[in-house]
Amino acid sequence: MPGRPTIADGTPVRLARAWLWLGVMALIGSGLLAVLLVLSRTPGVQDIFPLKDLFRAALVVHVDLSVAVWFMAFAAVIWSAIGCAGLAGLGWTGFGLAALATALMSVSPFFPAADPVLNNYIPVLRQPLFFAALWMFAAGLSLTVLRALLTTWPARGLAEPLRLGALLGAVAGGLALLAFFWSWSMVPWIEETNYYEVLFWGGGHTLQFQHALLMVVAWLWIAAQLGRPSPASPRAVSVLFLVAAVPLLAVPAIYLLVPAGSLPHMELFAKLMLWGHPYMGPLILLGALSLWSLRGVPADPAKSAYVASFTLFALGGVLGYLIHGVNVVIPAHYHGSTVGVTLAFMGLAYVLLPELGFAPAAGRMAVWQPYVYGFGQLVHVLGLAWSGGYGVQRKVAGADQLLTTLPQKIGMGMMGLGGLIAVIGGLLFVVVCLRAMTRRAPR
Repeated sequence: MPGRPTIADGTPVRLARAWLWLGVMALIGSGLLAVLLVLSRTPGVQDIFPLKDLFRAALVVHVDLSVAVWFMAFAAVIWSAIGCAGLAGLGWTGFGLAALATALMSVSPFFPAADPVLNNYIPVLRQPLFFAALWMFAAGLSLTVLRALLTTWPARGLAEPLRLGALLGAVAGGLALLAFFWSWSMVPWIEETNYYEVLFWGGGHTLQFQHALLMVVAWLWIAAQLGRPSPASPRAVSVLFLVAAVPLLAVPAIYLLVPAGSLPHMELFAKLMLWGHPYMGPLILLGALSLWSLRGVPADPAKSAYVASFTLFALGGVLGYLIHGVNVVIPAHYHGSTVGVTLAFMGLAYVLLPELGFAPAAGRMAVWQPYVYGFGQLVHVLGLAWSGGYGVQRKVAGADQLLTTLPQKIGMGMMGLGGLIAVIGGLLFVVVCLRAMTRRAPR
């Protein structure tokens, strides 16, 4: 089918299958913890179930599983599926380290001294087992990204835009890992919350470019699978991917010119988001055009995911420009954006299931799952944005939220209701995938 990458037999299929399993397992763990998070912040419920003490530890592992592990696991699905069959040992070693690290990370809160630090991007538990898992995951991803950089080169250059987009996503991932390691080696120890904030600041901002690039790869792959390849020529699409990746050139420049961890360092990365993401604009517009071309396509799980993904990502982008102060508008922004990426990956997962030898995602549940998840997240995000406008602070739970006015309670009530609906939608995705992945289908 024009515009759709071909997945080679052997290592690409087997590695992609393994990473997809890891991503689904991470979502299962994250979803279970999300129930605790939603209940601990929902007015009325928070008074019946005293979950405040569990909130912070659950939040750390929930974020790390749903963002770090799920996003990177599915990025590895794309890199494995779209790449060539070489360097299999490197790929399997990276996967093995990441899988073991995910298991250790998931159980680390149940071991002693699991004190949470709620920094941005990769929150941590001040506990030896958690840090061992984090280093192991970083090592596994380093090998995985290295293999992606060596195996996803487009054989036909600009004529293979999705492989180029995947490669550029790997470049962003590699720069993010280098940023993490550079910050770790250069940033002096300070008060713990500030230290981890600074430590993950540069790499965390850089990862946003990886996720956005791979989200568009997923969108265009879905459209091509549904018989609507990009309205632009392959070379034009490749140029748009290259334009979107231009801001990545600033990442090594910032680290070379400004001391890691300094205030100018952090300000420059904040400005990189403000000035760099508009370079994604043409690609996002192309995504909108591809989505419009699907309006006559019959109902399909991947199409549902594309619609919901674009809606949430666009909303998250708008909210990013409405942030003023430290309140729950900030999580409203990143929930919208990250959920947009998650839904794109869910849609591509539905496309890839039969390609990887699993049964296809079929039935009404599969078609409606992205809408249920997307609607829940939409209500969740709007509730957070509403509450942030009335001064509700982020990263607090229970009585610490100080919900004194009716608008604050309405907003956080919306947040709770939307969160519970989203948990149901996420559970439906896991159910659909597990049904398909426990049944084989001939490729």
